Amino acid sequence: MFSLENKSVIVTGGANGIGASIVKEFLKENAKYVAILDIDEKSGKELEKDLATKYNAEKVKFYKCDVTNDDQLFGIFHEVAENLGVIDVVVNNAGIAHENMNTYKKEIAINYTAVVTSTLKALQLMRVDQGGKGGTIINISSIAALQQISPYLFVYSSTKSAVLHFSNCIGKETYFNRTNVRVLTLCFGVTDTDIFHKYDSFDDVIKQAVVKITEYHIKNNLIQSPDIVAQGVVQAYKEGTSGSTWVVNNSKINNITNSIQLAYKIMSKI
Repeated sequence: MFSLENKSVIVTGGANGIGASIVKEFLKENAKYVAILDIDEKSGKELEKDLATKYNAEKVKFYKCDVTNDDQLFGIFHEVAENLGVIDVVVNNAGIAHENMNTYKKEIAINYTAVVTSTLKALQLMRVDQGGKGGTIINISSIAALQQISPYLFVYSSTKSAVLHFSNCIGKETYFNRTNVRVLTLCFGVTDTDIFHKYDSFDDVIKQAVVKITEYHIKNNLIQSPDIVAQGVVQAYKEGTSGSTWVVNNSKINNITNSIQLAYKIMSKI
């Protein structure tokens, strides 16, 4: 069982929605410090102000950051590491669902490439075989990575599938034994956030399909709150082994690692 008490944390996409709920939940768990990274400066500063009042100004700080800008991202990592002596936890949560012909490359850059970049940077600073103290990286995927839905947000789903595979493999025990850096994957079901109101697609058929899916979840009361999702992140942090996969869907939290491993075992026999 792991504890978040006295841990220094970085959360990308932390100003709104799921990210903001994760930040709040970590502070409830008595994290020493949480750095909130987001492109949304207004929401980020408001969240920082609210949490600094509730907890302590020294426990939380907002950084305006485009996660696809390596100079910005690495600069914040090094500042946090220098100020606190260590980074214990990194949550790669930033993501968008904008995939028209002008935005899909940016979507891939945010949803996948930046996750890889942040993971590798965190690993570089944390790994015990290169002088670090170990740590935990939590990468946010989606239930869309576990399904083959069509028509749907194809680029979004594929980036989340890539995050799942990357995180599972880099987190496997054989590599963890060298680094002492856990890598966990969280897959979320439909959650009450802006992502399902601000999505875009190259095809009106896909837009209509997403509307129908959203309406179905609303009608059947299947949309979960960001708070329950954040609780799932905390539970996975406390209980998860490196390379494990967790699902938070319909407000239920489950470790599905065995199912993921079985699926790959079946596919590898083909």
